[in-house]
Amino acid sequence: MNRRYFLSTVGAAGAFAALSKFGGLARLPANLNVATGAAPAENSMESGNALANANANDGIAKAKGIKKVTKTDAEWRQILTPEQYSVTREKGTERPFSSPLNDIHDAGIFECVACELPVFSSTAKFDSGTGWPSFYEPIDKDNVREVVDKSLWETRTEVLCARCDSHLGHVFDDGPRPTGLRYCMNGVALKFVNRES
Repeated sequence: MNRRYFLSTVGAAGAFAALSKFGGLARLPANLNVATGAAPAENSMESGNALANANANDGIAKAKGIKKVTKTDAEWRQILTPEQYSVTREKGTERPFSSPLNDIHDAGIFECVACELPVFSSTAKFDSGTGWPSFYEPIDKDNVREVVDKSLWETRTEVLCARCDSHLGHVFDDGPRPTGLRYCMNGVALKFVNRES
């Protein structure tokens, strides 16, 4: 590999990374040659957008039995505390080991703090040692939506409330049996409702 080719490839990869971070790639054809900048012969822009729309609609289809809650930004700010708003509406993350929900071991339901949709049961809660409330499965798969999150250096799976689209946390494949999943949730995005057995 010669130096010029190496530098042009690194430059193109850097530009690609910068564009993807700021959403600029949403307008680029899916099969654009990043190294040369050559566009495909046929117009794949429409098929790329159709694919993106299909992926977005997949999550909505999964939650088809749940009536959506939509509010203005001002309405969400009235309902939620500043920390809850930061996490649920702006996709923030609370500090690890800061949530009182880590220490709750009573029987009950964990609801979305924004719309009160039940999302997790205490029966699926476990101590992951990460500092965030963790569950091996949602109370019902239709109550959460999972979407690809490329906001950091790695691709993760974001977990959203199916009713109001609040950011709850992320799911990873390093959890316990029976699912092998770890739904790592922000405690500030959840509300615990005690259910006496």
